[in-house]
Amino acid sequence: MKRAALARIAEAQSRRRPLVAVTRLGDGAQCLVDAETVDGELLLSPPQVAEARSLLSSGRSMPLPGATGLFARAYTPSPRLLIVGAVHIAQVLSRMADAAGFEVVVIDPRGAFASAERFPGIQLTDEWPDEALARLGLDGATALVALSHDPKLDDPALEKALPSDVFYIGALGSRRTHEKRLARLRAAGLDSLLGRIHSPIGLALGGRSPAEIAVAILAEVIQVRYEGERR
Repeated sequence: MKRAALARIAEAQSRRRPLVAVTRLGDGAQCLVDAETVDGELLLSPPQVAEARSLLSSGRSMPLPGATGLFARAYTPSPRLLIVGAVHIAQVLSRMADAAGFEVVVIDPRGAFASAERFPGIQLTDEWPDEALARLGLDGATALVALSHDPKLDDPALEKALPSDVFYIGALGSRRTHEKRLARLRAAGLDSLLGRIHSPIGLALGGRSPAEIAVAILAEVIQVRYEGERR
């Protein structure tokens, strides 16, 4: 792979933007395909470009369907879990998600909650959620869970996440709490997007302890992440 292509791939990865490198195996000619552009010496037909772009979300690398001698390698962002609210469930969930290969960020401006002692080895930020999400960015490889049970923290995060490309949005709370949450989000003009929120959060495993709830949440995040590939 040429140096310019490697630099472009490294830049895309640093910015969490998916990219597909298509190589003609016979002579090594290549092009780079993202959601908007196609660059390189290898010329692809419109159907081939569409096939390459279909790999941007799945991250799969494979021979390009419908073409002979073309191999597509996908470079996609690592899965990321953004947790709003450094609560007991978040302590367990952050460790589990980290072990499952997610990049984890816990967001909570309350320093007594978001401390290194409570979250050893986990990335923390004490920014307000809307500020943190604006800095971190929200992409199709990101899941967001709102666990604080405090509308001052959860609502701004949900308002940012709902119109974004994140693949999963979940919010902790009873059905009554969620109905109140939905009313506030409708007032913010997000009525058409409210169906994206998973609440009650997590798969219905029946667990009640923080660790059991964390298992249910992570299981649902993983399920939603891969459900598109099962269709």
